[in-house]
Amino acid sequence: MFKYNQIFGVDISKDVFDVMSSQGKHFKFKNSSKGFNQLTKHLTKKDLIVMEATGYYHYCLAKYLYDLGYTVSVVNPLAVKRFVQMKLSKIKTDKSDALAICQYASLNEVPIFTSKDSNQAECVQLMSLIEIYLKQRTALKNKLHGEKILGKPSKTVYHSINRSLKVLQKEIQLLENRLLELVKSHQQKQLTLLKSIPGMGTKTAIILIVLTDGFTKFENAKQLCSYAGTTPTIRMSGSSVRGKSRISKMGNQKLRNLLFLCAFSACKYNKACRELYERIVAKGKSKKLALIAVINKLLKQAFAVAKSGLSYDENYVSNLS
Repeated sequence: MFKYNQIFGVDISKDVFDVMSSQGKHFKFKNSSKGFNQLTKHLTKKDLIVMEATGYYHYCLAKYLYDLGYTVSVVNPLAVKRFVQMKLSKIKTDKSDALAICQYASLNEVPIFTSKDSNQAECVQLMSLIEIYLKQRTALKNKLHGEKILGKPSKTVYHSINRSLKVLQKEIQLLENRLLELVKSHQQKQLTLLKSIPGMGTKTAIILIVLTDGFTKFENAKQLCSYAGTTPTIRMSGSSVRGKSRISKMGNQKLRNLLFLCAFSACKYNKACRELYERIVAKGKSKKLALIAVINKLLKQAFAVAKSGLSYDENYVSNLS
């Protein structure tokens, strides 16, 4: 970590962002192009600027600094939160958050930000909007169901909800078509490779490609499983605490939900997954635990075909199992 002249921790919000340097200097700027420019006056190209992933707020600053040639890192907010908890800190301000990010980067190896091209950025935006529309669609469907239970729902309310559902469904379809078009235009080979895995659907394959940036974010399949939140957590302490092992659920929930659906299909059509599922159930383990194991197997298969550039080979995978 000493290869950098200084490390700057950035805590960014909607209107402003606080900056703390490894030399103890504190700055506050407006979250605007003017504020971004003011920050650069305190930086050199030998510095490291670190910030948490906070959606749109961090991305604009990270992209701005990256385009100017500065070294930027975007870290997981959960990792910084755990770091602060470990220090037993009782202070919670924007300044203290910026300091915590700076200290975290000083003691840990952090990933270097690489600006997404316009295609990848649009894919992320499309997925985000699709997720919002899907939640709205579910809320409207629940509302419609509730109205029907009343026995005599208002015709005006009933027709209004139905019209809204049709509009939402049309928008979702348009966005999904655009997302598929973008992935096909830039990652057609990976999409074809992932779909060659029995049980891996088009939607899950697309989300995997977009969220992993074409599988470039991870060095091994274990990291991918951790990102999906399907790795087990052990709850054991001394002789008195013997909690059940559970999955971490710290990963991407949308991806995890789709993988569960894929797991059911994989248990039928994917030989390696089916054998794994049957083997675990035969040992008396729960079916849910077996499904989680199948999900991790699918992720390992996906990582293998994406990195090797070879289509799924049932016999090859079975030999490794």
